[in-house]
Amino acid sequence: MNTKKITIGISGMSCVSCAINNEKELLKTKGILDASVNFAVKKAYVEYDPDILSEEAVKQVIIANGYKVDEPDVLKHGAHNMEHEHMMDREDAGHEHGGEDIKKNWQAFLWSAIFSMPLVLEMAYQIRAGKNMLGVDLVMWSHLVLATIVVFWFGRRFHRMAFLQVKKFQANMDTLISLGTLAAYFFSLWAIFNGREGYLESAALIITFILLGKYFEAKSTGQAGEAMRKLLELGVKKARLLFDGKEKEVNIFEIKVGDTIAVRPGEKIPLDGVVVEGESEVDESMLTGEALPIEKKKYSSVFGATLNQDGILKIKVTQIGENTVLAQIIKTVEEAQGSKAPIQKLADKISGFFVPVVIILAVLTFIAWLLAVGDSTEAIINAVAVLVIACPCALGLATPAAIMVGTGRGARSGILFKNGESFERVKDISTVVFDKTGTLTKGKPEVEKIVANPAHDFSEEKILKIAASLAKNSEHPLSRAINEYTKEKKIELAEVIDFKEERGRGIRGKCREHNTKLFLGNTKFLQENNLDLQWTKKMTAGDENIVGTTLFVAHGEKIIGAIVVSDELRNEAKEVINKLIGLGLKIAMITGDNQKTAKYIAQELGIKNILAEVLPSEKAIEIKRLQEKGEKVVFVGDGINDAPSLVQADLGIAMGSAQDIAKEAGQIILVQNNLNKVVEAINLSKLTFKTIRQNLFWAFGYNILAIPLAMAGFLNPIIAALAMAASSVSVVANSLRIYRK
Repeated sequence: MNTKKITIGISGMSCVSCAINNEKELLKTKGILDASVNFAVKKAYVEYDPDILSEEAVKQVIIANGYKVDEPDVLKHGAHNMEHEHMMDREDAGHEHGGEDIKKNWQAFLWSAIFSMPLVLEMAYQIRAGKNMLGVDLVMWSHLVLATIVVFWFGRRFHRMAFLQVKKFQANMDTLISLGTLAAYFFSLWAIFNGREGYLESAALIITFILLGKYFEAKSTGQAGEAMRKLLELGVKKARLLFDGKEKEVNIFEIKVGDTIAVRPGEKIPLDGVVVEGESEVDESMLTGEALPIEKKKYSSVFGATLNQDGILKIKVTQIGENTVLAQIIKTVEEAQGSKAPIQKLADKISGFFVPVVIILAVLTFIAWLLAVGDSTEAIINAVAVLVIACPCALGLATPAAIMVGTGRGARSGILFKNGESFERVKDISTVVFDKTGTLTKGKPEVEKIVANPAHDFSEEKILKIAASLAKNSEHPLSRAINEYTKEKKIELAEVIDFKEERGRGIRGKCREHNTKLFLGNTKFLQENNLDLQWTKKMTAGDENIVGTTLFVAHGEKIIGAIVVSDELRNEAKEVINKLIGLGLKIAMITGDNQKTAKYIAQELGIKNILAEVLPSEKAIEIKRLQEKGEKVVFVGDGINDAPSLVQADLGIAMGSAQDIAKEAGQIILVQNNLNKVVEAINLSKLTFKTIRQNLFWAFGYNILAIPLAMAGFLNPIIAALAMAASSVSVVANSLRIYRK
């Protein structure tokens, strides 16, 4: 099926009920396969069938539901040579729109407060002096005019959205605000013309305080997205294009793959590429979180938005637009911020029927007070307080606000969370399983020793020649180590035919000159090919064996020798293991190495649980066995090669290179190969999920406590409006604490 994904900005959503309503409308539209609407970031993430409906038709669903559609998101699917320029411009526009929203809410509050102030002063004077300051008629009409302006002009957004929701037999927070203020206004209007005392100031102040709350909410939500804004600011809009030996400054969207660009000291590298000339130190901290600069020379990979420090680099561009590392990071962070953690399902479910329940409770409050005291004024006041105090916004912001801050904080450190579920998965973890090669080790094995089988007359050079002749056709790290070592020795290789590589086992082929079978691999591989393992067992158990991965070399039916390849442990490996143990986690190591090598490495690191001689295809099975024993497993692997295990684990952390971001199978991706980031990722996940739970506890607790108090008559509508505004702001403020920890 042909599918397309788009991200749509939405204006006019005032609470989570709005997001849920938009989501429902999208999901029931024919041709839309999946849709998620995030209230915190004010965006819809939609997957649809372009053969059934167009992108414009998708937007019309939202517009028909009563909301406005902003410019589409930057990272549209589909490559184009102007993609990078569009990315920067549209995201900048998105940020400006957020600033405009803050300004708009502030101005609305300010003018509403100015118009409400005389009503408040008059109310205060009456309370103090017991009489009207200006005379009955003037007071009545001045109150009426000012309150009318505030309720119907500055509060028009709430009434408009409430009306649109009623037309669809739906309700949201705007419905509560509109009902509350209109009830207060029209009751006061009736009271004034019937010689009774109204409370128009309450209707005006409710609107004023809610607008103040909207301002603080917009401002604090903008702060929650600060990390994303900083990511967007990293991009470069100009580049020095080299053409016919001359430099020409051009817009970034004019650069094509294969072009060569020049970057001077102190300038940002515009796009991803490979150095073709020059040497320099490059600061990659903005993408990886790594403080130390990285040395770059000919053939080194470089990434857009990183800072060239002290040399002139000429770079051949390899990626543009949405394929650059920066674009992939932005896309990953944004998708994570737009996703929903499973815990949010409860909040969404409750929010779905929250508003109708509150309206029913307000009606019951009015009836109960009217019957109890016989005073319609007091009954109306308490019913309005119930409508105004209820706050579905806090429920809607509880999870996404924390996820926004958590993912942004992680991105600054080179930790990419692919979805909101990552934070929840960490809460029950009990065991961390590390892949050995490329994870606990540096992933650059070297030939340590060549051992000849004394039973056969083959020199070390001959053994190396046979092994390298097979290994030259393989991209496996161990094969590359043998190839590099052979190049240093300047050994001429033989031509191999019928080459076949069996992953996790070894390589076989035939020497073209003599038509002799050749083998390079582990003992399992040799056994499967019916070779005599007598010498291999003796050699593996003997004292002469150096710790490392042993690859046996066979010529015909004879095992002629072995090559020992070792991989140096990462400097930080032992410290990281100790930190994880300090967090109360069990540690295991999984490797294809023999028991002796695995045991030696595990002892060096203080790891007790060893899973050795495990084939790559069997790693996921071993993870599953641990899970069947009741363990909640984090698997840390070196990226794409460990995809099945990363998927099988309860939480997968991929230590992939920057180029692999879009391909990784893990829920968490570490942009740089630094094991310390594993501890940081786990701690950040735990902190974010703890914050989500705190937010939900506050949001639920606030409504559970406040609504009964309003029903009992302990809260007047003005105090209720202040409390409602404060509840949403407090949830976002609590989420912002993640930045400081």
